[in-house]
Amino acid sequence: MSIITLQELQHDSLGLVRRVEAGESILVTRNNLPMAELRPVPPVRSGGRPFGLAAGAFTVPVDFDASLPDDILQGFEGR
Repeated sequence: MSIITLQELQHDSLGLVRRVEAGESILVTRNNLPMAELRPVPPVRSGGRPFGLAAGAFTVPVDFDASLPDDILQGFEGR
């Protein structure tokens, strides 16, 4: 990881963006204190999520769509 000052970022921002685009990470400092990190964005995965990705990871309770108990329902209604 390269370390640059805020002034260097202001002076050559396009050159620094090109370095990040090439895969380099850059730490920006002000008064020798880190203030920002420039790093490449990971590539976007193409295609959708695979069907059944979480199969078997959880089960929906039988009473999933049952009415709420009166005390909880009254709390939502502000009573």
